[in-house]
Amino acid sequence: MNTETKLRKLLNERILIIDGAMGTMVQRYKLQEADYRGERFKDWHTDVKGNNDLLCLTQPHIIKEIHKKYLQAGANIIETNTFNAQTISLADYDMQSLAYELNVAAAKVAREAINEYTADCQLETVDCFVAGALGPMNKTLSLSPDVNNPGFRAVTFDEVATAYYEQIKGLVDGGVDVLLVETIFDTLNAKAAIYAISKYFRESKHEKLPVMISGTITDASGRTLSGQTLEAFYISVMHANPLSIGLNCALGAEQMRPHIEELAQIAACYVSAYPNAGLPNAMGEYDESPGHTASVIGEWAKEGWVNLVGGCCGTTPDHIAAIAKMMKKYAPRPLPEMVTA
Repeated sequence: MNTETKLRKLLNERILIIDGAMGTMVQRYKLQEADYRGERFKDWHTDVKGNNDLLCLTQPHIIKEIHKKYLQAGANIIETNTFNAQTISLADYDMQSLAYELNVAAAKVAREAINEYTADCQLETVDCFVAGALGPMNKTLSLSPDVNNPGFRAVTFDEVATAYYEQIKGLVDGGVDVLLVETIFDTLNAKAAIYAISKYFRESKHEKLPVMISGTITDASGRTLSGQTLEAFYISVMHANPLSIGLNCALGAEQMRPHIEELAQIAACYVSAYPNAGLPNAMGEYDESPGHTASVIGEWAKEGWVNLVGGCCGTTPDHIAAIAKMMKKYAPRPLPEMVTA
């Protein structure tokens, strides 16, 4: 049984759990510049604090520990620590050359976490998977960074697709089970990722991995940052034939509710949702309790809207544990029956 077949079987049986925030957990370690640099990059010519993806090379034990905490909380799907691990975003630290290596390392660390968790629990089999995280990048194809020059673009489609291609190669070589294109605020960037995924599997002859897609509704307008409605976003990416489509980040669970309801009505595939722990406070931190987040997501499950749930910014293993416990009460959203002429 290949990964997609196994995942579909599980998704038809129960609601699966995605992990919570990586950055929130990294912050708890209060790492300093020297911690990010490690021995290998101690003389690097730019500051690297904040480059969380680099920790897969310099502090892999911390990343593994975070993964294992989410697994212990009940996560079925853990995301690689690769949100910005492609050449375009890594250029902020002049670390473009590390893109492939970072993705391989991140995938291996996540896989080691699952293997160690399985051994620790003395489980013969475990329904846990590694999702290779492809973030939205720090440059957008649809919008100009210069308000006085609306026609300008800081990057081209080919450059974005090439960066994603290298990242995908690293994740696949590292052993991920799924590719997750997430936190999409510009659908054109997502299309470049989808194009790169298709190109990679066509050229490499590697067995195609399932693809999960997750967008971001940025405000009360119900649109992405690049101006699409949720339905328009869905239509724009369905050609990728994703295992799931969903929403994450930007909004807390209460604010995300109407959008998840809408998505559940239109999606022909499984639906995912992993909101923030509420909206950030004046200090940019998240105050929503695990119990509250779980109760709101529980309402979605009760309505039959979701297949995969978890947490984004501000969520912790405590949030994931509360969500996982809540989901045991409810059946997964059934896939709609497709009507053919």
